[in-house]
Amino acid sequence: MKPVTLITGASAGIGAELARVFAAHGHELFLVARREDRLIGLADEIAAGGRPRPAVLALDLERRDAPARIATELMARGLEAANVVNNAGFGLSGAAADLDRDEQLGMIDLNIRTLTELSLAFVDSLARNRGGILNVASVVAFLPGPGMAVYYATKAYVLSFSEALHRELDGRGVRVTVLCPGPVPTEFQARSGMRVDRVAKLLALPADGVAQIGYRGFMRGKRVVVAGVLNRLAVWLLPLVPHALLLRVLGGRRRTQARS
Repeated sequence: MKPVTLITGASAGIGAELARVFAAHGHELFLVARREDRLIGLADEIAAGGRPRPAVLALDLERRDAPARIATELMARGLEAANVVNNAGFGLSGAAADLDRDEQLGMIDLNIRTLTELSLAFVDSLARNRGGILNVASVVAFLPGPGMAVYYATKAYVLSFSEALHRELDGRGVRVTVLCPGPVPTEFQARSGMRVDRVAKLLALPADGVAQIGYRGFMRGKRVVVAGVLNRLAVWLLPLVPHALLLRVLGGRRRTQARS
């Protein structure tokens, strides 16, 4: 079985940049996302750069059978996971009581259920290959999220789960890293309905920079990687701010964004 790095949500944004970074460092790839044309284009680009052409699978990762489909496809192609990069996810902006409930449950399915299943499904092959798991969360994992309550909560889960898994799998030689970027100019903002204000622009990093930071932290076996100096400073200061004040500030900021 040929070892590969499995990357979800690889058709755009941070996922596509992570694919480029892993490929540039000699990893063979198995890329999964909904948009087959984007995956094929990325695979062609990587192959044109002299790297092995990634295998691709077009699949909606919100589907309950998505992890089983991925496992079946890997086996059928003579591949096994040496690393798993759980990047796929989306957010929705607005009050939880007003947003479509099925869409929010779909967000939970993708951001939490699929990530959890893929993190646990390949532990034996990860251990065999001395590889690991890179889960993409966000700096919002450290915050309460009025105006994006479910999204923030899903990322808080990813952070907590990944930190615990880092400890649990350490004895098996499997590294687990959670990457927490701040705002990144990608298609994510358009789908979520987020407005990028001055604060977000100040904290923003490009997707390729986030991918490089995430890869370096992952290969060093770091537990948590917060991308960007200002984001790291913000995360360090957050425990000093009462939650009641954070909720007031964040809630007011969301209302201002909605009016604008």
